[in-house]
Amino acid sequence: MSRPRRRVHLAAHFPGVNNTTVWSDPRSGSQIDFSSFTHLAATAERGLFDFFFLAEGLRLRELKGRIHDLDVVGRPESLTVLSALAAATSRLGLAATVNTTFNEPYELARRLATLDHLSEGRAGWNVVTTSDAFTGENFRRGGYLDHADRYARAAEFVRLARALWDSWQPDAFVADRESGRFVRPGGIGTVIHRGEHFDVAGRFTLPRSPQGHPVIIQAGDSEQGREFAAATADVIFSRHGTLDDGKAFYADVKGRLARHGRAPHELKIMPAATYALGDTEEDAAENAAVIRSRQVGPQTAIAFLEQVWGRDMSAYDPDGPLPDVEPDLTGEVAQGRVRLADRAAVAAKWRALAQEKGLTIRELVIEVTGRQTFVGTPASVARQIDEHVQAGAADGFILVPHLTPGGLDDFVDRVVPLLQERGVFRTEYTGATLREHLELS
Repeated sequence: MSRPRRRVHLAAHFPGVNNTTVWSDPRSGSQIDFSSFTHLAATAERGLFDFFFLAEGLRLRELKGRIHDLDVVGRPESLTVLSALAAATSRLGLAATVNTTFNEPYELARRLATLDHLSEGRAGWNVVTTSDAFTGENFRRGGYLDHADRYARAAEFVRLARALWDSWQPDAFVADRESGRFVRPGGIGTVIHRGEHFDVAGRFTLPRSPQGHPVIIQAGDSEQGREFAAATADVIFSRHGTLDDGKAFYADVKGRLARHGRAPHELKIMPAATYALGDTEEDAAENAAVIRSRQVGPQTAIAFLEQVWGRDMSAYDPDGPLPDVEPDLTGEVAQGRVRLADRAAVAAKWRALAQEKGLTIRELVIEVTGRQTFVGTPASVARQIDEHVQAGAADGFILVPHLTPGGLDDFVDRVVPLLQERGVFRTEYTGATLREHLELS
């Protein structure tokens, strides 16, 4: 007897201030206008996606002491945006990236519970951490947190948030019709927590939301991050989008669940994915090449090179060869970007690749950073996505379009119907909450 085909889960990442977005395209819109958020959210809901996903930026990035050009468009606060979108959508999940290092459990649990109530059970929280002193300068504690402690704080943070969400029993209050008053307040428990990072004793201000807890998303890829996700998360926002890499990551993380008393279906793995469509395979390949070229302009190419080389490279021609100068492994020209674990190894790999293929600086950066996950006709992209899920490389994908806000339109109009024809994607929403969309409840 054949095994039932696994369902594909899809989410939409708002293409904000990142290297995927092609800001030079005349169709590119505002990063902060509410109409941009509503357009992408409406498209995702029309496409019957599980959720809409927002990133977080707690400090403007810098390059050689100057604000990174893209960041001047602004970085809105995610939960504010999603609270407004709760009124503009009816079924789409609404997920925010919020940092556990620079927030407090009680206050954030209250904000997330509020979003879950406003949206009638559609809230999600992407739990992220940082030990970055550069980001910490915007906060009272500065960069106080040791790198080794960031996941310990995050784990305690999530445990405390869940205790607060669980502290109201379903029948905490009942209405007395004769008096018009609420009675039986004993259903609201006092949460007493004495931990390494937090000390809380009090009562939460909100009853349980329609889905009980907001869906927990996690994106860390280190050993600590994988173990934290296996113990805590409902969804992993993974970077492992290729078939072989995805299968290895999927097997590793799902294999950790049993020791935390969890079953494989209780955690969804959804890599970030980009795509380029065309009427023919040749058209799609040409479209992908154009997108990659526009994602990595001359200035961006030099900026990437400086991040690896740790020195000012502005004197070099981005359309010329990689310079002979060696990286300064103690230098730091970029602040607020993800730090590379081993810059020497990355530089050596880049140099070997440039020599092997005869690449210029810009061509090299395009080669190592600008590749789309799925390229092809709508039919072949639907097939590729389905194959990844059926092969156990992912439970679905979080799509990151290259245009704000209309970059998802083609995918919803041309690929989603083909996934539906394959019988692996919903034809209507059957649940009301994000947990139901993700088949977590």
